[in-house]
Amino acid sequence: MKTLNEYLAMPYRMEVVEDQYEGGYVVSFPDLPCCLTCGETIESAIENAIDAKKAWLEAALEEGIEIYEPNSLEDYSGQFKLRIPKSLHRSLVENSRREGISMNQYCVYLLSRNDALHTNVG
Repeated sequence: MKTLNEYLAMPYRMEVVEDQYEGGYVVSFPDLPCCLTCGETIESAIENAIDAKKAWLEAALEEGIEIYEPNSLEDYSGQFKLRIPKSLHRSLVENSRREGISMNQYCVYLLSRNDALHTNVG
């Protein structure tokens, strides 16, 4: 079993999402279930998140709860192939040209925007 300091030194991914209903920002750690907090500014939310992560890890160690190590990005290449209808391909090319960026950049933008809408913070 690792120590608190060893877990604190691990690169746990932090997700920051703007709270469009209440205002401020919600921060969570996907690899630490139910470890989340909020703040009125990004800075205060991140400060609170650092405290929340430490408190979560302390409680898990005290209670003997299994603590998962952060997922590694080494398992992901950053590439995948996708077959799409020709009409959608044309639309993506035309929209990316209007934006003045490559179709790859435009698709990454669309995917990340949609992914942020569906990210589960709790």
